[in-house]
Amino acid sequence: MTAVPRRGTLAVVMMTKNEEARLPACLDRVRGWADEVVIIDDLSVDRTVEVARRYTQKVFAIASEDDHYAQWNRGIERADSDWILHIDADEWVTPELKRAIDGILVDDGGHSAFDLMRLNHFLGRPMRHGGWRHRHRILFRRSRARCVGKGIHVRLQVDGTVGFLDADIEHYPFASIEQFIARQNHYTSVEARVMVEEQGRPPMRRVWFQAGWRPLKLFWKFYAKKEARRDGWVGFAFSWLFAFAHFLHWAKVWEASRQP
Repeated sequence: MTAVPRRGTLAVVMMTKNEEARLPACLDRVRGWADEVVIIDDLSVDRTVEVARRYTQKVFAIASEDDHYAQWNRGIERADSDWILHIDADEWVTPELKRAIDGILVDDGGHSAFDLMRLNHFLGRPMRHGGWRHRHRILFRRSRARCVGKGIHVRLQVDGTVGFLDADIEHYPFASIEQFIARQNHYTSVEARVMVEEQGRPPMRRVWFQAGWRPLKLFWKFYAKKEARRDGWVGFAFSWLFAFAHFLHWAKVWEASRQP
């Protein structure tokens, strides 16, 4: 069967920082498929930029200063294609997702963006339980969407309707527990600072609840209600680690709110 020609072009847009190890596996999966690749690099100190330039000349070194939505928009602005697929170095575009996106480039149904699902892998295992499976809005028309937000929280503002793609993108965010803790340590510091800047000092009653009681409830939610137990030891570790990340966030909120 002859493939139907695309009616639109596609850019893969990425933000990177010290991703030389993971970048090839990600970019190999879109090479020769995407019409262009745009990479905004947050001043990596490893060979990320060198590796990226094997795949594209559209590599731009720009400090993010933990302003992720601004980095997203810089990537959007530097792309020329009709559609953008925004992915990270720890995400893999599957053959099924490619076919689904090719269909959108033939007939988008009048939509300006599309949601799809992430299949998250944790410590080398796909997590099909535990509630860690959400819609992910990363495919959109370049002229009909902008990123808004503050800090690491990014939201895509779409002018038009949003469709749904029945295909997964594979996500490999944490190769080890050490990496998970290091990443969460950074994220929670940024989130706590932004929260205190925007909302001021929270009442201690709220801090006690969020840092003391809420993590226990979250563990029970992930492990029992959302059935992370069905993923064995990895599901158990997942439940405790994500509950701990919630505690860490609120402990840092308390700390940040008491600094002069």
